[in-house]
Amino acid sequence: MEVRTGRNTDTFRTSGVYEQISEDCAFSIIYGDVYENLDLVANSPEVANIWVTGLRYLMQYGKHALDMLASSQDSLRLGWLEQLFSSAADLEGQEDEDGGIRLRSAVKLIQSVNPGVSGGKVEHRFKELKRVRERVSGLTLDNGSGVKDHVETKRPLGRIERVTKSEFIEVFHDFCTRPEIYFLLVQFSSNKEFLDSKDLMRFLEAEQGMTQVSEETSLKLIQSHEPSEEGRQQGYLSLDGFTSYLTSAECNLLDGEHGAVCQDMSQPLSHYYINSSHNTYLIEDQFKGPSDISGYIRALKMGCRCVEVDVWDGPDEEPVVCTGHTLSPPLSLRCVLEAIGRFAFVASDYPLIVCVENHCSLQQQKTVWKHLMGILGDKLYTNPPDEGDSYLPSPHVLRHRILLKGKKLGPSSDGEDGEVSEEDEGAEMCQRMKAANSGGATPGGSEKETLQKSITQSHPPHPPHPPSKQFQLLKELSDLVTLCRSVAFTDFPTSSKIQKPWELCSFHESLAVRLAGESPGDFVNHNKHFLSRVYPNPMRIDSSNMNPQDLWKCGCQIVSMNFQTAGLMMDLNTAWFRQNGNCGYVLRPAIMRQEVSYFSADTRETVPGVSPQLLHVKVISGQNLPKPRGSGAKGDVVDPYVYVEIHGIPADCTERRTRTVTQDGDNPIFDESFEFEINLPELAMVRFVVLDDDFIGDEFIGQYTIPLECLQPGYRHVPLQCLTGEELPHAKLFVHVALTNRRGGGKPHKRGLSVRKARKGRNYTALRDLGVRAVDEVFKTVAPLLREATDLRENMQNSVAVFRELCGVSAVANLMQCVLALSSRVSGPDEMPLLLFDLRDQYPTLEPQGPLPDVLRRVVSTYEMMVQASRAVMDLSDGIYDRILHIQTTAMEFHEKLQSLAAKEGLKGRKVSRALESFSWNITILKGQADLLKRAKAEVQENTKQVHDAALTGNLSKESQGMTRVRSQTRRGQDDKATTSAGGASA
Repeated sequence: MEVRTGRNTDTFRTSGVYEQISEDCAFSIIYGDVYENLDLVANSPEVANIWVTGLRYLMQYGKHALDMLASSQDSLRLGWLEQLFSSAADLEGQEDEDGGIRLRSAVKLIQSVNPGVSGGKVEHRFKELKRVRERVSGLTLDNGSGVKDHVETKRPLGRIERVTKSEFIEVFHDFCTRPEIYFLLVQFSSNKEFLDSKDLMRFLEAEQGMTQVSEETSLKLIQSHEPSEEGRQQGYLSLDGFTSYLTSAECNLLDGEHGAVCQDMSQPLSHYYINSSHNTYLIEDQFKGPSDISGYIRALKMGCRCVEVDVWDGPDEEPVVCTGHTLSPPLSLRCVLEAIGRFAFVASDYPLIVCVENHCSLQQQKTVWKHLMGILGDKLYTNPPDEGDSYLPSPHVLRHRILLKGKKLGPSSDGEDGEVSEEDEGAEMCQRMKAANSGGATPGGSEKETLQKSITQSHPPHPPHPPSKQFQLLKELSDLVTLCRSVAFTDFPTSSKIQKPWELCSFHESLAVRLAGESPGDFVNHNKHFLSRVYPNPMRIDSSNMNPQDLWKCGCQIVSMNFQTAGLMMDLNTAWFRQNGNCGYVLRPAIMRQEVSYFSADTRETVPGVSPQLLHVKVISGQNLPKPRGSGAKGDVVDPYVYVEIHGIPADCTERRTRTVTQDGDNPIFDESFEFEINLPELAMVRFVVLDDDFIGDEFIGQYTIPLECLQPGYRHVPLQCLTGEELPHAKLFVHVALTNRRGGGKPHKRGLSVRKARKGRNYTALRDLGVRAVDEVFKTVAPLLREATDLRENMQNSVAVFRELCGVSAVANLMQCVLALSSRVSGPDEMPLLLFDLRDQYPTLEPQGPLPDVLRRVVSTYEMMVQASRAVMDLSDGIYDRILHIQTTAMEFHEKLQSLAAKEGLKGRKVSRALESFSWNITILKGQADLLKRAKAEVQENTKQVHDAALTGNLSKESQGMTRVRSQTRRGQDDKATTSAGGASA
């Protein structure tokens, strides 16, 4: 007999209401020799958990189940709590524990285990419990008629001073028992009240995705997290120890690998996104908010690598930093540069770009130059670029150097000061502010409203460049600008012909968004060689932020953000740069860096050559959710619900929400699962937002945003952050996360189809005709190889999906979980396994140990089909991979002369552009399909390793019967030759 959770039987899968049934409410009882199933749906996930737990207890202990539950009073937890209480009594000098401990001591003990719980709530619960008990045990008095009256003790609640042991244990259970973690423990502990080292090892491998796990690993975790001395001695992890582990830093959602620089930092500067600040000196709005040095310090500490310095003539010949023609007070340039010099490399070693917007007279420009040299000195990078360079240097090469972005005199200046045009942003902003100030304030209107009106009137939807104003530039200042020379943008063809890699265009937000919509492919190609900076629309006088992903998807490296303005856009920016040690640089996706590749930022479908992923998120519960700020309508009551949002390319952007849990902010149980298809994982972010379902309107409680690439799989706690990005004390979400390929789950497809039949409906990625005969002939030779590569990959992935289903596990399960689930279903009448794995071959074989029921015969045949498809990938993929790349190399020989070949074929105008685009598309397909095939081979190696290790863990290998397991020390993805030993035998 087996109790199976989720919609994981044929009855569920083939029913017409599959989509309407919640995965978390469904469960099945599998029974009898022919594995019949009774499929059930509870009205809530909590009810389903209670049924599943109870049924598993009955299966495990039979008629002794109730005795087991009763004896749990002698559990590890009870012994530990009694010891905890005794220690507190000893500290208070109580010789007799029955005298209890002080109320304050009892509250502190509970807060030591659950620090997020309110002391007031715990104290109130103790008083409430005392009152109930005193009522029950009230005095009985004879009223003279022989009838005894029950008299309540009228003791004021406020006078309770001591807490008894039984009261302490009861209140501890109330505040420190999380039912969702209890159900998880029971599931992985074979219905014991604790996890032993083997249970924990299975949980770490199968659920948390850990590799190289041994019993020693488990025992170390038990020693770190188990609070009871008895549990540590016996190697048991109790409910409190398990809770401690799951809430520790080891179970954060953010993969710890990303806490340090983990990306290749040796590529050209244009291949990275760069964390950038706009008007860094402002700490409020653009118009009359205060300026402060702290703006620079805060931004630099947050990992910002591009700051802005607007320099104007100041009093006493000392230049100042401010936004021209606004009411914001100026800062001393000297002080700004001193702050930059001091904090430039506190958070990151990689280059800092200082955007100098120069509005000074020649006289004060001399002072600017003197301050730059005197304060920043050797940190300034002033080496002129090599005229033959096709790319900028790398962040690694430019470590601890400051790059100045600004205007530069042309080669015709002959060593003298000369005229240059004003910065795009400075000229435009200055123009808008002057217009606003000259108009004066409107009657009854504020200065901000006047400015807003002026900007709106003079700001067309797609603004042209403002009239270019000329100003005199000091030669010495010009010489300090080397790798980031500001130039005006005309159009993409002009840039591709005349722009140098060290020349940088600044784009007004509206223009950048328009270009992203009209020419997304051209914008991506432009940014392969050149840095692009996008600054906010001047209409954003409240310092609101644009959506950085609208520009990142086009490859724009420097998207300037108002760091002082909290909200969704800054959440996205902060989270994005967290993925590479918060060093301020993030490597862009390969498809945006390769010289010849096709990518359109506005795609609403799959990306050529990129394998879509399925993200499975289960929002289980929340902990210690605070009342929203400014919400006084409902007192301390919180009615939370959660949004899970996906941010990325248009095809990926979506959101789902949980139900509302009423009046519970301490530990609301949501238990809802969602699935998202991610077409470009490298640009996707996941955002969890917790809101209060108040009748006045949705109110923000907390959020957490994380790049998809940084997610750790398994059961994880998500630390919630407030509006300004600081972590909310003890406020968390408890979630389960899994990433699978598109074949790994999703909507149910027809089951039981053979691989040959499934192939009929298969979609193959098509190559495009260029209309250039010689090139098209080369691409035609690769078409059969691409079909063969797709068949190899999808045959393997389909066979894994069918095997997974027969094992009765969910769509997010890996092969280790499949085999471990199988281990509970293959026992014969004598309790010996009916199936065992032979691990001596490279691909473990599954061998019957006697007559099998139909369902297990199907498991064996499906497993053999999976091995056959996996073996084909391993045997054939390298040869196909090499041949695809050889044809790609041959095709690339036509790249430089493609335009002349097109002309010979009679192609003109748009047809030439289309041919060039088709060439890039085909090259991208070849590279992408080759990479997917390589990844499929790594997937087979990982699957083989998981089957191997799970067979040992689940005692399903011939070699492990009666032998001691010795864990292999190979890394994930390598061929694993795990060994077992018994009298010198090895597997």
